[in-house]
Amino acid sequence: MLDSFGFIGLFFAAVIAGAMNSVAGGGTLVSFPALVAFGVPTILANATNAASLWPGSFSSAIAYRKDTPQERGLLLTLLIPSVLGSLSGAAILALTPEELFRKIVPLLVLFATLVFAAKDVLARWVNGGQPCEGLEPSQGSACVTAWGRVWGFLFQLFIAIYGGYFGAGMGILMLSSYSIMGLSDIHEMNGLKTIMGAVINMIAFIYFALRGIVLWHLALWMALGAIVGGYAGARLAKRIDQRALRAFVIVVGLVVSVWLFVK
Repeated sequence: MLDSFGFIGLFFAAVIAGAMNSVAGGGTLVSFPALVAFGVPTILANATNAASLWPGSFSSAIAYRKDTPQERGLLLTLLIPSVLGSLSGAAILALTPEELFRKIVPLLVLFATLVFAAKDVLARWVNGGQPCEGLEPSQGSACVTAWGRVWGFLFQLFIAIYGGYFGAGMGILMLSSYSIMGLSDIHEMNGLKTIMGAVINMIAFIYFALRGIVLWHLALWMALGAIVGGYAGARLAKRIDQRALRAFVIVVGLVVSVWLFVK
């Protein structure tokens, strides 16, 4: 049973996670370890974390609504694999023994942290030095070729499976994938990322809820914090020092990885 300090700590962890997800991703690297630190078993912590973060992603999507591409074909290219992949990943998690998942988690956190740290290198590699710039958000899909859409569908499916299973760092993977597709405006990509992240977390949350592995009192409490952080983070995204935030996420991820390995 958590005391008042634990509830306060989880609320602020959710606020930080919601803000991080809206700006750059990596919020699960804060909220999931917070649940584990307060004694929640890893699979229950993961399910509860998914339930608590998707409302924050939706609040971010609302704040980013003017930056989100409006072309339905592009949205469907990413939405369909997001639904299918998230459901598959959640089902795999529900079948994973607690002991096995506890051993896998440190590796997943480390993987997400390294992807986040290498974000700029990945972006330069996938863009090939020819970003598509100067278009309005409603025109961004003009940069996406047929092959870009094929890539986007397949890699979004992989990201969604990973997101339904665990999810830490999936926002970074989505930003890298959208760069490969041909998009370049960070706010446009963040708009897409928040929508797809919300869908992935929501589908996983529904599955986890039906399986009875969500701790509702914690999920609802943290969802309030994630909504506050998600909306505020999206509104302040253009003013936040991205380098400082990135350094913070990397340090947190590495510390958490070491802590989970030791634990």
